[in-house]
Amino acid sequence: MRTPSSHAPSPSRARLHHRQLGLRAGRWVENRNQEKRRLRWALVLTAVIAVLEVVGGYLTNSLALMSDAGHMLTDISALGLSLLALWFSGKPANLKKTYGYLRLEILSALANGVLLLGITVAIAIEAVHRFNSPGPIDLGSMAAITLIGLITNLWALRLLHGSHSMNIRGAFLHIVGDTLSSIGVLIGAGVMAWTGWLRVDAIISLGISVIIVVGAYRLTRDAVDVLLEAVPAHVDMEAVRQLMTKVPGVTAIHDLHVWTISSGIYALSAHLVVLDPMVCNNDEILSAVKHELLDRFGIDHTTIQIESETYAHLGEVH
Repeated sequence: MRTPSSHAPSPSRARLHHRQLGLRAGRWVENRNQEKRRLRWALVLTAVIAVLEVVGGYLTNSLALMSDAGHMLTDISALGLSLLALWFSGKPANLKKTYGYLRLEILSALANGVLLLGITVAIAIEAVHRFNSPGPIDLGSMAAITLIGLITNLWALRLLHGSHSMNIRGAFLHIVGDTLSSIGVLIGAGVMAWTGWLRVDAIISLGISVIIVVGAYRLTRDAVDVLLEAVPAHVDMEAVRQLMTKVPGVTAIHDLHVWTISSGIYALSAHLVVLDPMVCNNDEILSAVKHELLDRFGIDHTTIQIESETYAHLGEVH
């Protein structure tokens, strides 16, 4: 029989493993700092456009601009919440919060998803009202202000694009909603100027609502999965089990759990049953298992208990 030492990582491989962990931690911190800078810029841009639309809507008597400004005010609060969550998630762990404040990012994503659903309901109600009672609109001024808002929203989208953080995804979806709203208003302004049919605005608003609902549902679902400690989407539990049982000396796996702590941070806990003569090789078995889990699934927070085949469990205690 082969011994675990034949497959245990060499000293150089172990050093590479620790270096990989250090690089992942460094990238995580750098990513968080970049996300803070992006969110701050997006918050400033959104606030400027919201003020512009409030003033423009008042001066032009444009209900569309005023409604969009109200939409953007909710986005300002969402972006502020996301920024606050990022700041808290960087606070160190302590004796009461051993994982620190990482889950605040997920709570922020959940709040943003629910807020988006609420915004969509408000947009749909307003669209029905406008369809039944369309009013006169200063189309030229409305289009000019909306175009400025669209350009600014596209800039903000570029700032937030490409992040895997659920928190940033929530903020990104808010800006997507603003961008789609601006495009819809511009299209509506063109059609209304051409045909005079003012109900076009309401129809476009309902179309935008459907798109926002899809994104908000996905964000809310992912956040709830994290809070329920569901298995990450990229992890195949059967593949994890097979990977661990292939390590020489391991005969069985039980109490296997994999979950997400925060975006991009995954954890695993398991009990490994090993052949009685192999119990003394704990370090080699752990090194082999942990290295494979990091390489294959990006799981770098592991808690693994090694047991002999004769170990007696204490009832329901795990």
